[in-house]
Amino acid sequence: MTNTAAVSISRMPNPGEFVPELADVSAALFRATGNRSVPRTTINLMHLRAGQIVHNTYLTVLNTGFLRKAGESEARITAVASWQDAPYFTPAERAALALVEATLQPAPHGRERVTDEVYAEAARHFDDKALATLTIAIGQINFFIALAVIGKPQPVESLADQQWD
Repeated sequence: MTNTAAVSISRMPNPGEFVPELADVSAALFRATGNRSVPRTTINLMHLRAGQIVHNTYLTVLNTGFLRKAGESEARITAVASWQDAPYFTPAERAALALVEATLQPAPHGRERVTDEVYAEAARHFDDKALATLTIAIGQINFFIALAVIGKPQPVESLADQQWD
């Protein structure tokens, strides 16, 4: 889905044109999270939730597109915003969603963002390699959050589509 609006919404041109190393960083992050210790669907669910948390259309549309292409149901995709009471997610997916949510949302005063309970629940469902991969996946989306909220690329459903004006 390429944006066909007459008005540009991007705030900046493609940052990769000015910092070509961005492609290497991006590729390394995708390789690190693509090590098969965590299903790609779980990572995309986490990244969709991150986009929702930071209220970013680009990340929300992109990760929704990834999930659709992977064959995910509209019910599961839509319910990511209310995953806590939705019946569509496995215990492991719930643990991953709780981890990304705890990382991205402010902690209650005087408490850690990622509590021992949140971590313990994730550790019940993921081995050490998968926990490291989940952590890198959260770092990956945080990296892209900065580009998305500052640069405001065009919402697209595929990385092959034109994102920057």
